[in-house]
Amino acid sequence: MAAPKRTTFAIGDIDKRLVWLYLALVTVGWLMIYSVNYNPNLPTLGIFDLSNNAGKQMLFILVCFALIFVIMMTDWAFWRTYSFIIYLVTIILLPGTLIFGREVNGALAWYQFGGFSFQPSELAKFGTCLALAGYLSSTGVDLRTWKSRITAFLIFLVPVGIILAQSDTGSALIFFSFFLVLYREGLSWTWYFLGGIVVLSVIFGLAWNPAYVMAVYIWIYNFTLLKPFRDHNRVWWTLWGLTITLTICWPLISPMILETFGKTPEEVPNLDLYMLAPHFLLASIAFFYSYWRKNSLIQNALLIRLSLLLLACGLVFAANFASTQLLAPHQQQRINVWLNPSKTTAADARGSAYNMLHSKMAIGSGGFIGKGYLDGNMTKLKYVPEQTTDFIFCTVGEEHGFLGVTIVVGLFAYLLYYITIIAERQRSNFSRVYAYCVAGIIFIHFIVNIGMTMGLFPIIGIPLPFLSYGGSSLIGFSLMIGVLLKLDSNRNLA
Repeated sequence: MAAPKRTTFAIGDIDKRLVWLYLALVTVGWLMIYSVNYNPNLPTLGIFDLSNNAGKQMLFILVCFALIFVIMMTDWAFWRTYSFIIYLVTIILLPGTLIFGREVNGALAWYQFGGFSFQPSELAKFGTCLALAGYLSSTGVDLRTWKSRITAFLIFLVPVGIILAQSDTGSALIFFSFFLVLYREGLSWTWYFLGGIVVLSVIFGLAWNPAYVMAVYIWIYNFTLLKPFRDHNRVWWTLWGLTITLTICWPLISPMILETFGKTPEEVPNLDLYMLAPHFLLASIAFFYSYWRKNSLIQNALLIRLSLLLLACGLVFAANFASTQLLAPHQQQRINVWLNPSKTTAADARGSAYNMLHSKMAIGSGGFIGKGYLDGNMTKLKYVPEQTTDFIFCTVGEEHGFLGVTIVVGLFAYLLYYITIIAERQRSNFSRVYAYCVAGIIFIHFIVNIGMTMGLFPIIGIPLPFLSYGGSSLIGFSLMIGVLLKLDSNRNLA
């Protein structure tokens, strides 16, 4: 006879360590939000005043506690059974903001209800965790097949497309955290190698002259082609060295070449691209020389390397073109501030670099033990915009210094580590995949937000989980933790 389903829960079944980690982070977040909005003339009003961010956050916290209680009262199988329905509901909410939404910081990603705003992309993250867990735990799903891979990709790329249409690039990027889950579930490492090429090529194309980046790529490619050569290898390596010399000396040679033909730099657009001709010529000759002399197995390897080269060079050029021709001026400035901080001008310091510079100043001013709770000067004087949301970490650094920052980072690191422990002890594939989805979402939020406040990443509007002000973010992460608690409390029944 089958065991009856449990719709209630016992306190002893709940993982208390995960609960305490959640409560600790939520409490730290509320204290920091209260500190930012602290008014010494009305020291206690902010706790309950709904016109104040600290009062609103307290209300959001109570709502989250209620939601977690409701989750714990449900049957654990509910979340697996209705995972795709929940996913579809959260996805349906997304495009509505394009018609009925309110624009915040250039992103049309919010619904407005009186004095409260709601961002559906936060719920979409939760729904996508459930849907991906439901799909990957289904019978017959194998990430070694194209059908399974494409379906898994589409589950999180559909919300990405809608969120990008809202101009909310930061939230869209978070969904790529699901690639971490797919790796755990068997996706080949070659996808991550290709992803690394894509990311690095885009960054290089944004940071430096694309012609010189492509020249370096072709040097490396030609080196792999020439290394196995035995015949006339001195000639080959001489030609390879000449292409390097040409690239290094091109800034000096190109004006003389133009003068010979009676041209000026303004008359020859993209002059540096002409430097690549000898590189491509050597690569073509070496490729065909090697291709015709080898067997089919080596020929396939040569074609793969050539495809990777063309992909990398294309991405470098496309990224540079997009940054100079397609992005808005303020977006171009943000990229320059991030990748070329030495070129930051006084105008940038008052504009696109303002947030980053003052964020780093606030964190650095805290020293080792900080200025003390409620005593942060930059916090009180509002030097850092969005300090209760995207830049809440600055308040921790200023008021509690290196010690406070270490404690907060330690809490997040232990939370992520402990969620992986919870994931690996699950008997249910659904529960394991879901736990890793939650860990991936929190990890990317944590890394990008802290990196953003310290100038390691561009400012793209990513909240710090549990700490940043905002009901949408807190509810979304609380739902993730609440369902994880419920699934884990029934791990022996799966």
